[in-house]
Amino acid sequence: MTGTITRWFFEPGHTGVEFRARHMMVTYVRGHIKDVHGSLVCDPADPEHARVEATIDATQVWTGQPQRDVHLRSADFFDVEHHPTWTFTSTDVRQLSSTEFALDGDLTVRGVTRPVSLDVTYLGQWDTPWWEDGRDLGPRRRAGFAGRTRINRQDFGVSWNDTVDRGGVVVSDLIDVRVDAEAVLEPVEGAVP
Repeated sequence: MTGTITRWFFEPGHTGVEFRARHMMVTYVRGHIKDVHGSLVCDPADPEHARVEATIDATQVWTGQPQRDVHLRSADFFDVEHHPTWTFTSTDVRQLSSTEFALDGDLTVRGVTRPVSLDVTYLGQWDTPWWEDGRDLGPRRRAGFAGRTRINRQDFGVSWNDTVDRGGVVVSDLIDVRVDAEAVLEPVEGAVP
């Protein structure tokens, strides 16, 4: 038996993407993008039919080193002048346990779309304050999710590299990606706050 369809939006201030690449064969460099917008539509009684969409503002990449950030935004890497956003659209959800899911979808980076699969952990829900124009209009229900995947940047045309001694490279092809998402339940239309 199914329940009620719920609609959620990802709060950009508390939703983000972190990526990690091997650098110079010896360490990892991390980057963050916080400006993530999107939605989750699901029936809590039937989570395998949930739909997820997200848009990521690649122009906001931050690694803590301004010169590297400029290089990442350039045509060598993300080419944000021509491809300022990345998108993710889910294609399948499989529930593995009460809190673990496999989320498949299409990821578009630099105008190239490839399938990816994320391991997602559901972190729970909580009723919280909701501030607008200096007034608490809460409570609003929030839900948390943490996802992870590994992609090959070459699959998306992010191919710049240079070599170091003994056949090493400056940047690894394999990139670890982590997503932290805070979803806020949309009010039911016609409901009185």
